[in-house]
Amino acid sequence: MTQPRKFARWLIVLLMLHGIVAAAGFFAPYDPVEQDRERPYLPPMRVHLMDARGHLHLRPFFYPLRLRAGSFDQYEEDTATAVPLRFFERAAAYHLFGFVPSHLHLFGASGTRIYLLGTDTYGRDQLSRILYGGQVSLLAGLLGAGVTLFLGALIGMAAGYFGGWRDDLLMRIAELFLALPWLYLLFALRAFLPLAVSPLEAFLLVVIVIGMVGWARPARLVRGVVLSVKERDFVRAARGFGASDVYLLRRHILPETASVLLTQAAILVPQFVLAEMTLSFLGLGVPEPMSSWGNLLAALQQYNVLVSYWWMYLPALAIVPFFLGYLGLASALQQRTSPYKIEEKSSWSPS
Repeated sequence: MTQPRKFARWLIVLLMLHGIVAAAGFFAPYDPVEQDRERPYLPPMRVHLMDARGHLHLRPFFYPLRLRAGSFDQYEEDTATAVPLRFFERAAAYHLFGFVPSHLHLFGASGTRIYLLGTDTYGRDQLSRILYGGQVSLLAGLLGAGVTLFLGALIGMAAGYFGGWRDDLLMRIAELFLALPWLYLLFALRAFLPLAVSPLEAFLLVVIVIGMVGWARPARLVRGVVLSVKERDFVRAARGFGASDVYLLRRHILPETASVLLTQAAILVPQFVLAEMTLSFLGLGVPEPMSSWGNLLAALQQYNVLVSYWWMYLPALAIVPFFLGYLGLASALQQRTSPYKIEEKSSWSPS
């Protein structure tokens, strides 16, 4: 597969995945904070086309779950009642993409509720919470990567272009940032903050923290590119004609760092999503009732949940396709922007 096609394939995959999360209200059957206290830790329901008597149905359906006789947490399907699955169902109100009011959901059921991925301790739908939680985790990763790349590009260009004592100072600070144990510093930072913070304040804190701790590596890479580019003939010629430093940086040097920054973005976004998940899992990130992939996994800190309810692990799997997509995109970007001449050299033969 050619590199442009490989790049386009991974880009389309990522756009589709982000589109599903961005339109979580449409794909999620219920409000993520809506509770069903009568059905905590309900296991995932199965969708059928063949009923218990062997009859084929054209419309998908599911069987409601009921407690097994003599058990308090074991469920079984009530095969006496088949509930058809309804598509494009009007249910709870939401805002599509955050600003378009709508009541239309991809699927639902009339008179009862369907939990394709089960429920949590409060009876909240896991599928809805995973989709809405993805909005928080992915947005934190994207914004954090944006802050990191902005700082990295700014510091890296300043260090590489001006050189001298400024280069030495900035690179020593970068080495310090690479060596610091950030997890322990985050614990210390959280100890100085109020015990109760709003979800928005917690989200902004997470974005700022993960965005400001990762700038050192992109800065070093940008610095290396700038050191090479500023000595090229076209830059020297522009400087000889009286071009200012701002013009040279904006017109000739910054465009040369674009490939490095794009590749770093594809690598940093999943790393920062994982960082947000870790912080929220440890109680340093976004709190309840707002859902994120990290605080969805926080229930696994309880031993009974860890060993009894396997569907509570599912939020950890949500990041897997995004990781694969971003890493594939980073690989395609690296190969696309760093062409090799091996094939051309090997095809040459003396006449």
